[in-house]
Amino acid sequence: MLTDLQKRAAQAIVNVFETGSPRGNHSSVTVIPGDAGRLTYGRTQATLASGALHQLIKAYCECPEARYGRQLRGYLGRLAACDHSLDRDAALHSLLRAAGADPAMQAVQERFFERRYWCPAVATAAGMGLSTALGVAVVYDGRVHGSWQLLRNRTTRKHGAARAVGERSWLRSYVAERRAWLASRAEPLCHAVYRMDAFRKLMDEDNWDLHLPFSVRGVVIDAKALEGVCAAHGLQRSSRR
Repeated sequence: MLTDLQKRAAQAIVNVFETGSPRGNHSSVTVIPGDAGRLTYGRTQATLASGALHQLIKAYCECPEARYGRQLRGYLGRLAACDHSLDRDAALHSLLRAAGADPAMQAVQERFFERRYWCPAVATAAGMGLSTALGVAVVYDGRVHGSWQLLRNRTTRKHGAARAVGERSWLRSYVAERRAWLASRAEPLCHAVYRMDAFRKLMDEDNWDLHLPFSVRGVVIDAKALEGVCAAHGLQRSSRR
């Protein structure tokens, strides 16, 4: 089982991938031309196309303390319908950025992303016999970024199951397979090979337990970078509390 610090470090890696910050950015609004996910939002970038953005905003609107719940409630129908025009809706984008500073939105995001991505990643890793903090981080990244099952199955078919070949060997093979797959995709997905390069660097440094400090894409992840993150739930402490 991972320690609270290892959990925060593993999540920080993916936060850097998603928003450039170890703590993540709850206000991040992104639309990348050619991205199949369309409009994305939040600390772990819930996407319009997957329906995750609708689910996240719906959960926020149901929160009694939501400062922007009334305004965002009017968008729920279009979010549920994956209305592509929302990619260009400046009013919605401004609302989402403002809501990201609301402690209620931050709490909703942390619970939502924990349930949707982190807990399934931990369960999947355990079921495969992956026990290192870096191994869980790799699975978490795959679930967040997408096509996890495709690349997991491809790796196992070509290189053997993790329990048979060993965790570290399997993870190195998975990272290589995923990098090759990403490189073969059209823009913007092909540029995401940096995610696998970052994991390979940590493996080459033998940092399977994610001992602090380490760097990801030039961003230092150390105790200071993780300060203010509540260990039990991953919630950022707020001066308002």
